[in-house]
Amino acid sequence: MRSTWLAKLLTAACVAGAFVAAPAAAKNLKFAYALSTNSHYGAGADAFVKSLEADLPGKFSVEQFPNSALGGEREVLEGLQLGTIDLAIVSTGATVNFVPATGVFDIPFLFRDLEHARGVLDGDIGDKLLAEFSKRGLVGLAWGEQGFRQLTNNVRPVATPADAKGLKVRTMENPVHIAAFRELGILATPMAWPEVATALQQGTIDGQENPMSVIVSAKLPQLQKYLSLTSHVYSPAVVLASPSSFDGLSDAEKEAFRKAGAEAVKAMRAYVDNVEKSGLEEVQKAGMQVNKVDHAAFSKALEPVYPQYHKQFGKELVESIRNAQ
Repeated sequence: MRSTWLAKLLTAACVAGAFVAAPAAAKNLKFAYALSTNSHYGAGADAFVKSLEADLPGKFSVEQFPNSALGGEREVLEGLQLGTIDLAIVSTGATVNFVPATGVFDIPFLFRDLEHARGVLDGDIGDKLLAEFSKRGLVGLAWGEQGFRQLTNNVRPVATPADAKGLKVRTMENPVHIAAFRELGILATPMAWPEVATALQQGTIDGQENPMSVIVSAKLPQLQKYLSLTSHVYSPAVVLASPSSFDGLSDAEKEAFRKAGAEAVKAMRAYVDNVEKSGLEEVQKAGMQVNKVDHAAFSKALEPVYPQYHKQFGKELVESIRNAQ
């Protein structure tokens, strides 16, 4: 009887010991973005996950939801606020409705080139605007990138502002972009990204505008005839986390998330650098007609809109970005 009692005691001790020693289950995180895995967003998400796994092995399991699987960018931002989505990469075309100050980056012809834009985003101005997300129920981890936006359409090549007049062009729900297009006489048509392909196929819209990274990854040469190298707006992206997921982390874990955000940015910029070089050749092989534009004429045509931007964002901020070295 004594041996039976002892055996039970040892068995119970072993079970308890095994229970105590069992590793904690990894926390599942949902990572959403609008484009395919074969895109700069996908490259950024992959780099984020790899960095997090390296620094916090076994603590988090990140599931990616590309192609707007969890909704358009507005829905994703709302999901981050509600805590139903943990991580995301979104465009500033969407964030301007949540953090209005980020719209300053969408002012046409504000940046000279990629080096200028990246320097601003990596500096004090970028840091201050990234901090604004915390006031809107979002956690800004890092500024990502899409590149300079170009215009595509199915009607005609666009080389001058006059060529653009009357085109019905899909835009994001971004008042900064919309104001500029309307000044050019373009029929700006705000539309969620998941609806664009169908609208182009049906002729509901004539064209759209996006960076080369999107034009290539979304296979737009299959839907559009003409690509005009307007480079009218530099388009950042932002890597975000939900406060519901982020605020409860330890300091070390928060630092790992921020580092993962920085790795995502590196991957996105590398993707953009590559596609800027290879994308033109790729879309031309796919049958797209590519043309250069008169940038000076476009910039001059948009001068009447700048007082509106100065009033909206502050002339000092706009000019500090424009003149940054």
